[in-house]
Amino acid sequence: MTFNSAIFLVFITVFFGFWPWLRRRDNTRWVYITAASFVFYGWWDWRFLFLLIGSGLIDYGTALAMDAYPTRRKWFLGLSLAGNLGSLFIFKYSGFAAQTVDKMLAYASIHAHLYERIPQFALILPIGISFYTFQSLNYTIDVYRGGLKATRNIFHFFAYLSLFPHLVAGPILRAKQMIPQMKQLHIPDEEEAWQGLKLIAFGFFRKMVIADNLAPFVNEAFNGRFQANALYWWTAMVFFAFQIYYDFSGYSNIAIGLLKWMGYNVPQNFNRPYAATSLREFWQRWHISLSTWFRDYVYIPLGGSKSSGWRGPNVNMWITMLLSGLWHGASMKFVAWGGLHAAFLNIERETGWPAKLRKLPGGHWLALAATFLQVLVAWVFFRADSFHQGFAILKCMAGIGCTDGYRLGGVAVGFAGAGGFAGSRLFVAFQGKRMV
Repeated sequence: MTFNSAIFLVFITVFFGFWPWLRRRDNTRWVYITAASFVFYGWWDWRFLFLLIGSGLIDYGTALAMDAYPTRRKWFLGLSLAGNLGSLFIFKYSGFAAQTVDKMLAYASIHAHLYERIPQFALILPIGISFYTFQSLNYTIDVYRGGLKATRNIFHFFAYLSLFPHLVAGPILRAKQMIPQMKQLHIPDEEEAWQGLKLIAFGFFRKMVIADNLAPFVNEAFNGRFQANALYWWTAMVFFAFQIYYDFSGYSNIAIGLLKWMGYNVPQNFNRPYAATSLREFWQRWHISLSTWFRDYVYIPLGGSKSSGWRGPNVNMWITMLLSGLWHGASMKFVAWGGLHAAFLNIERETGWPAKLRKLPGGHWLALAATFLQVLVAWVFFRADSFHQGFAILKCMAGIGCTDGYRLGGVAVGFAGAGGFAGSRLFVAFQGKRMV
């Protein structure tokens, strides 16, 4: 069930129709949220529910065991990690891993055919598995660290884990923030309800009016139906940069607005990311719930910026960004996307170029443009159908190895001009308002 579907409008009408009466008692509220969320998630394929429930039961049980047997907390945390990461690997990465090993062995003239031996069910990617796995993991890790007490009511836990507004596309909700909130009855006042409505309306506008109308141009470009020159691809990538931003931030707006209607306050997930004047700042503004998750549960535990020796901050950054790339998808193109961001961040750390550039006349705008350029280059691999296509497009954007675009004629020029105009107008629009 997607937000921009007719069945979802029916779903939320029914949900909020009964919500004022069913939210007044703790257990009734949690059972209702859990049941509604299971219907929402199971609408695609009810079999996916078994994975969600199984993952949740592992973490519900291991968290209680940590409280009951504190001397064995590491063992139970290990069980939680094995259960969550194991299911994520089987359903999201087993095919990618098998194909990679097959290719490596083929160079040695060994034909293992590992990919062909993977059961068909393991090649089906359950919707939202990356989001609810990370959300479940942050619960057990926080209980392990002592920052959160294990939740004893199983419906309270599953209401948090499966909360439908964020279940499929985020934001990733922190257990320390949400579980205590969900225990309190907070009825939104008129101002909060109005703020929620604005978030939902703007979210649908971003998704359906802006992102969905940019998508056909981007899809045509990546489908390879035209011979194109460098200008064509730069324009297509500007289109994609705004498409993915308005698509993703639109979904986040809708989710945060629905949660506000339910009485829950969630921090913004996007904060004008293309207004960043450094890549570090970009990651403080883009998909904030995910970037802070990787910071708190990967980068800092590795040693963060305080590491020394061979595993210094730059190595920690590479590990974090490569894992972030793999989180987005099981493909070498996502690894390349994460690797490019790691390389750009390392250069930024070592040279300090954003601060130096900002000191120049007009330096703020130069730093903004340089940052956007790096993000745009990395987006090529994120959107490309394969690593090889992404590499070919980057070569063309650099003016190497692409056609002169003669078959497009005025169409290419018109597309480029329209893209530049639309991009500039969108840029001015998001600069003027605080975006969630």
